[in-house]
Formats: sequence, C-alpha cells, structure tokens
Amino acid sequence: MKDKRYGLFRRITGPVIVLALLALAVGNLQAIGDYVRLYNYQPPAEIAAFADETTMTDEARKLYYVNHPKLADKQSFNDKCRSRGEKTIVLGCYHSVNRGIYLFDVKDERLKGVEQVTAAHEMLHAAYDRLSSKERKSIDTQLQDFYDTQVQDKRIRDTVAAYEQSEPNDLTNEMHSIFATEIAQLTPALESHYKRYFNDRSKLVELAGTYQMEFISRQDQVRAMDARLKGLKEEIDENSAELKRREAEISALQRQIEDDRQSGNIESYNARVPVYNGMVDRYNELIRSTQNSIAEYNRLVALRNDLALEVRELTRSIDSQLETIE
Repeated sequence: MKDKRYGLFRRITGPVIVLALLALAVGNLQAIGDYVRLYNYQPPAEIAAFADETTMTDEARKLYYVNHPKLADKQSFNDKCRSRGEKTIVLGCYHSVNRGIYLFDVKDERLKGVEQVTAAHEMLHAAYDRLSSKERKSIDTQLQDFYDTQVQDKRIRDTVAAYEQSEPNDLTNEMHSIFATEIAQLTPALESHYKRYFNDRSKLVELAGTYQMEFISRQDQVRAMDARLKGLKEEIDENSAELKRREAEISALQRQIEDDRQSGNIESYNARVPVYNGMVDRYNELIRSTQNSIAEYNRLVALRNDLALEVRELTRSIDSQLETIE
C-alpha cells in the first residue's frame, strides 16, 4: 500500500512538476526577453508622453516599452501594419511576441488624442496576450456579457460588428482594447481589471471623446442641415407650384378686366381691379418668401459642403492607406 501510494503520488506529481518547471522556464524566458528588450531602451519623447497622458501604470508601461512603439509615416506604417487589400482605416498595430507596436503619425492638430488612444489600444493587445488562460477565459466572458447586455452606443457596436467580420477569432481581444479606451462606464469587475494598466482610465476615455467629437459634431451638423435642406426644398417646390397656379389665376382675371374695359363695363371693371391688385400683392409676397427660402437653401448648401469637406479632410488625416496614382 505504501509503495502504491508512493507510485500514485509519483505518477500524479511527475507531470505537474514538469509543467511547473516548464511554466517557470517560459516565465523566465519572458522575463529575460523583456530585460533584453528594455536594456538601455529610452523611449522617444512623444512615445513616453503617450504613456503619461493615458496614465499607464508601471505594468502597462513595461508592456508598451517592451514593444518599442514607433510613430510611422504612411509608407513605413503600411509596410508594417496593412494587409493586402485592406480597405478599413488602420491607426495602429501590435505584432505579438514583442515584435513591435506601430502608430500612424496623425498630423492634424484637431485630432489630438488619437495617437494616445491608439497607443493604449495596442498596449492592451500586448496585455491580453500575456493573460493566463484562466484570466483570459474570465475576461472574455465579462467582455462578451457586457457587450450583449449594456453596450448601446451605435458607434461602438458598429466597430465591434466590423471586427466580427474582419477578425472573428480575435473579437474579444479587440473588445478588450476598445472598451477600455472608449467606454466611460464599465462593470466593477472590468474596472478592477483595467486598473492594472491605467491609473485614471477616465482621462484616456476623455482623450478618445475629444478627437471623436471632431467627427461627431460635424456629422451631426451635416445631418441637421440635410434635414433643414430637405424641408426647404419641399417648401420651395410647393411655393413654385403655388406661384404657377396663382399666375394662371392672375392672367385669367387680367383678361376679364381687359374685356370689361373694352366693353365699357365700368362697374365690373372697378370691382375686379382691387381683387386683381390683392392677388398680385400676394403673388409678389410669395415670390419674395420663395426667394428668401432659395437664398437660405443655397447658404446652407455651402455651409453643409464646407462641413462635409472638413469631415473628409479629418478622415483623410487618419487614413494611413497610401494614395494610388490613376
């Protein structure tokens, strides 16, 4: 019995010890790899500023700096981050196993915050990579449940839906980065998880909201103007039809007045003239109102086109895709 118990003990613990040693070895290799990557590494000022502005914790900074983040222009960013045939806007990418974080260098000052948020987003991919299987399973469940039951923001849901189409196998990985950087209110459990990586996550979400508002405010104004333009066009079309109808009535009455004059029917003539003048006055008043509506329509079209142009310019400034010569 003693030998059997010993043999049973040996058979159970033998693989456990091996696995533990392997885990320890892997952990040590990771620690060694991190040490090598960080040895004498000095992050560029902008890269370090992103960590400061997004309130990264020491653990997050390590994950961020281990990947030697780089701001890249269109050519180098496309070389590192774009897949062939990809059509969507890409602002950053993370290559696993500490092979780098690349951030698209956005020049437009109106979009301050986009690089910072992208840096945090990509760092969180590195963080997700390093979660244990148990941690990842728990986080995946929390993220999916939160999305299914609490996420109402159409933009967030559209973003997740796009990833569901393009990267279905990495959906919760993307949620892990999106929710932390773009959603202000999370569950207590998720907030606790993200405290590992950010000292004040609200500042990060505020940065995301700041640059997103540059798009949202203009798009909202364009939609409001489109609605007003639709109303004005309907009004102008209705007025135009009414003017044609009144013009016909005035012409008919004018012929009757002329007939009265030629026939010498003074009484009828005098009765019709005030009616005619009133109709002309109302006709001219409707013309002036319609002209004002047309002027307002043209003014709004110009403003709407200017805003739409600004949206296109903002979009172009974050579009890392290389322009082709046709």
